Amino acid sequence: MLTVKSKIIALSATALALGLATPAMAGKADRAREAISAAEAKLQSADQAGAAQMLTAEQASAREELNHAKEALASGHKDDAIATANHASAMAEANLGEVQHRKQAMNNARVQAAHEQAAAANAQAADAQAQVADANARAEQANNAATTAAADANAARQAAAATAAAAADQQAKQQEVAVTTTTSTPRRKVVHTKVVRKAPAHNSANVATSTTTTTVRTQ
Repeated sequence: MLTVKSKIIALSATALALGLATPAMAGKADRAREAISAAEAKLQSADQAGAAQMLTAEQASAREELNHAKEALASGHKDDAIATANHASAMAEANLGEVQHRKQAMNNARVQAAHEQAAAANAQAADAQAQVADANARAEQANNAATTAAADANAARQAAAATAAAAADQQAKQQEVAVTTTTSTPRRKVVHTKVVRKAPAHNSANVATSTTTTTVRTQ
């Protein structure tokens, strides 16, 4: 049988053991609550980043795991609560990283699209400038052709006028020469010859006197 002294020693050892165990148990509870709080904070951060819309199922799984941690803590299963809360925290952190990655990818895609649009706009602008330059060159060629045609027409008119003037001058000279070299032939004088015949003296009573006039006209 145990003596009183032995009982006192045994009770003291039990009390000491209980006293040492209580702070340890209290420390695990605090760690579990801290792990649960950290998981809740990460879930909220993921929701604010857009995980609730982009990763609905993943966020729901992480929140369910957090609820399991809270239930484990309430049931006194502090180790399970800590492990489950840490798992929920890791899931929320993964969701947050995935959201950020997707957002970065979308941002990169928008930047790339903007660059492509800018390049396309620059190409269109360059093509438009080339078309304008080509149109200006064609217009310049047309103006030069019109100027050349006008000059040729003017030269042709001047040549035609000079030719007409030369022809008129030549014709005038020919007429002047013709007038200068024209000679007139004088008319020859008409010679009238008068023949008078005299009748014999012894027959003057019976013979009539006749006179013949001959006119010669030459040209």
